[in-house]
Amino acid sequence: MGRMQMIRADVSTCIILGGSGYIGHRWACRLAARQQFDSVVLADVRQPSLPLPSGTVFRICDVRQPLAAQLGAIKPQWLFNFAAIHREPGHKWREYYETNLPGARNVCEYAEAAGCKHILFTSSIAVYGPTSGPTPEAAPTYPVAAYGASKLAAELIHEGWRREDQERRLMICRPGVVYGAGDPGNILRMIHAVKKGYFVFPGSKGLRKSYAYIEGLLDSFDFMMARRETQLTWNYVERETESLGNLVKIVQEHFGRKIPTLTAPLPLLRVAAVLMQSLTAGRSPVHPTRVRKAGMSTHIVPQTLQELGFKFRFDFRSSLQDWVAKAPEDFS
Repeated sequence: MGRMQMIRADVSTCIILGGSGYIGHRWACRLAARQQFDSVVLADVRQPSLPLPSGTVFRICDVRQPLAAQLGAIKPQWLFNFAAIHREPGHKWREYYETNLPGARNVCEYAEAAGCKHILFTSSIAVYGPTSGPTPEAAPTYPVAAYGASKLAAELIHEGWRREDQERRLMICRPGVVYGAGDPGNILRMIHAVKKGYFVFPGSKGLRKSYAYIEGLLDSFDFMMARRETQLTWNYVERETESLGNLVKIVQEHFGRKIPTLTAPLPLLRVAAVLMQSLTAGRSPVHPTRVRKAGMSTHIVPQTLQELGFKFRFDFRSSLQDWVAKAPEDFS
């Protein structure tokens, strides 16, 4: 996989930056299955942990550095920029800026040099900060952490690239917390906690939570790429933003668990998380940052998709059913 495979200049090509990540790999699988491009190149700073989809190639690529020397003489029709530092906790604040901003600049400079006219960039609902009320795309942006602030700055860098040429097209997706088959993230941690009976509501069962099922998220990419606007920015969350209490109820009903769940004040949970980190030398999944995020309302509205007539295939209940059918091993 380390050898550089030549890409002919006369074929339709796309490059997926961040191709070893969860969204990048799943998008590559979809594109390869449909044969939408003659060549699909996955590029990432680390080798993929999963097998490459048939017909794709892989390149080691660090978006913090200029891309032309790393990618060679490829002339892509589309760049999919999923490369970012995003996990919280796990990084120092400066690391988000040191990767996400130079990454955006280098991607845009490469697109200009390679003559690429189309970029799809994944931002985040973190650009809005806490959202106690319904929050569409036109709402003010108030990121409260380095991840959201760096993503908002990266959006502006991409927008500057788009404005320099009226033929360029820019798609910016702001997904909620992404989940689905093979992803070990926050949603799966919540499901396991509910199944095992140690889930605790952080302050209130009425907190709103907006999540993005991977299959629906990729549907939104397809939908927006097929349009003709020069720039589109959209939230992707499942159309019904559920309360945390209802999410837990759906999990309990699906797995036949009737174990009672407790509610605890958020300050008490923060203290408990600090103690857990101390007692386990930082190995406990109960982390103060996760507790803070769990107690923050995210009431996001996918208004742009709704107004454009996008057909949502999933809500949380049907996405859970689809996930279990595709990857039952995730829940064992």
